[in-house]
Amino acid sequence: MARKKVSVIGAGNVGATVAQEIAQRELADVVLTDIIEGFPQGKALDLFQTAPIDGYDSRLSGTNNLEDIAGSDLVVITAGFPRKPGMDRMDLLKKNLEIVGGVVDQIVSHAPDAMILVVTNPLDVMTYLAFKKSGFGKKRVFGQAGVLDTARFSAFIAMELGCSVKDIRAMVLGGHGDSMVPLRGHASVSGIPVSDLIPKDRLDAMIERTRKGGGEIVSLLKRGSAYYAPGAATAAMVGSILNDERRILPTCCFLEGEYGLERVYAGVPAILGAGGVEKVVEVTLSDEERDALHKSADHVKKGMEEIDQLLG
Repeated sequence: MARKKVSVIGAGNVGATVAQEIAQRELADVVLTDIIEGFPQGKALDLFQTAPIDGYDSRLSGTNNLEDIAGSDLVVITAGFPRKPGMDRMDLLKKNLEIVGGVVDQIVSHAPDAMILVVTNPLDVMTYLAFKKSGFGKKRVFGQAGVLDTARFSAFIAMELGCSVKDIRAMVLGGHGDSMVPLRGHASVSGIPVSDLIPKDRLDAMIERTRKGGGEIVSLLKRGSAYYAPGAATAAMVGSILNDERRILPTCCFLEGEYGLERVYAGVPAILGAGGVEKVVEVTLSDEERDALHKSADHVKKGMEEIDQLLG
């Protein structure tokens, strides 16, 4: 049986790490694209020369020609203007509108049957742009945010308790930014609520650190932003879809009534399978969490309105 095909648009740190994670897990063959001549070819060659060492058979190729994404089962968009220290995610909107919009046009032309997984920031708004420009159904256009944000929250819990990350279950909803909503009521370690294990003030501090997680790494690196965890998070979503695992993962989805939200992209639990976003899962939220989710969605809606205005 032929291996699935995933195209990764953008061969920078995030895109290359996504390609590496997909190949190492043998989820699909990978086409890595970029506008810089020779750059994706070099990255892909380096990654495939790792295959005999790590023992994977996924094939990787690099190209500057987006026609080579033809036949893709899924296209991951990582291309965009990088976030810089002090830059709000929404500041990226105008810079990345042209980049992502152009990529989506190429997907429609060359891979009309593919699903689109957006990683470019500002994540929620760029996912809406891909949805609007592609004309693909909402099940086929979604964004990666919550898996990464949940991983950060889980890592902070493990650091605080000195326990294994394997026993932690957590969930972060909402927009991918300072308005995200880590769910304290749904976080546990081996079934024990974290509120029983961590004092409220410490848990509050960890939630705030999760919200600022990307900015913290940008500040520490001085140049560039996170890519190891974003790459792994993206590959987890790709695996659930291509292998039809039907995992429930926090995903940036287009909502039409779920959680009381209408026609907005926001991070919520969703079943990811062969059909893409197969079902949005509604969990019980506290009044505080529900209010925070709605405020986060309102923040995204402002960016969506700007997209509508810019596109006419």
